[in-house]
Amino acid sequence: MMGDRDLEFDVLVLGGVGVDTIVRVPELSIPAGDSVWVPPVRDYVAHSGNGVALGFHGLGLRTKFLDLLGEDALGAMVLARYAETGLDFSYLPAPDGTPRSVNLVDAGGRRFSFFDGRHPEGTELPAEFYLPALAKARHVHVAGRALGAFEHARRLGASTSTDVHTWDGSAAYGLGYALEADLVFLSAAGAGVTARGIEQIMDSILARGRASLVVATDGEHGSLVLDRSSGQLQRYPIATPERPVLDSNGAGDAYSTAFLSRYFAGRPLPECALAGAVSGAFSCGAHGTCEVQITEAELAGAMTRAALAPEWAALLG
Repeated sequence: MMGDRDLEFDVLVLGGVGVDTIVRVPELSIPAGDSVWVPPVRDYVAHSGNGVALGFHGLGLRTKFLDLLGEDALGAMVLARYAETGLDFSYLPAPDGTPRSVNLVDAGGRRFSFFDGRHPEGTELPAEFYLPALAKARHVHVAGRALGAFEHARRLGASTSTDVHTWDGSAAYGLGYALEADLVFLSAAGAGVTARGIEQIMDSILARGRASLVVATDGEHGSLVLDRSSGQLQRYPIATPERPVLDSNGAGDAYSTAFLSRYFAGRPLPECALAGAVSGAFSCGAHGTCEVQITEAELAGAMTRAALAPEWAALLG
């Protein structure tokens, strides 16, 4: 939760900006032949740090975003997007250019992503780059390339979070983040494990790491929240989308930012999960990745309506 320190930023987001090229296809499979007509292929400013930073910014939290960025056409696209939205963003030049993904999105809004991961293995944001902002932040969300930031955040009294996405519980790329963050988000739907498997991963994060809370989004099955203080694992339902589902890109980031906005305010976990579910559903109603962020007023209104559903009313008391 947000502390009492009178600081400049509510949230500092480290790492995780790039560009998504989104291809809308009938289904996530390769058809016969060597080509197929598709709707216009478009580029969007994207990736997880971007989604989290824009999500917090859209909800009215004072947000600072830092990352590496190529001094190329894609980097210029990123800078133009943040100038348009008013997001406070600073960067260091990335010699290998701006990362990108090609995402296939089917008629039901499901996606599959091909991420180019162009930064060399081991590339990290220098501490001297992010420490001035970290010293002014209540909370730090580490989206990538800043593993050392967790220790600095603890020393300076800031809480931390991360999202390890489709992490399987053992792969090296997510291990340090999962074990160092105070609040850990991951994807059960994309982890490629059974329902019991994701519970074991969540248990392992608590047993081996520092987290007080582990949250797993699970697509149409809702989400799972494991709380260290109670030792309880609770499943929460989805929120029924209020507009047609077009594109699931960015839904996880929308969930985590809305969840955390309520968590920072000291609200009960069922209310945090409802906020996440509503925001995730909202994000699926627009084409692209994080193109439209839910506002605080929209979130509050949608939560009031969603809370009337029997499955949510029972959980919210």
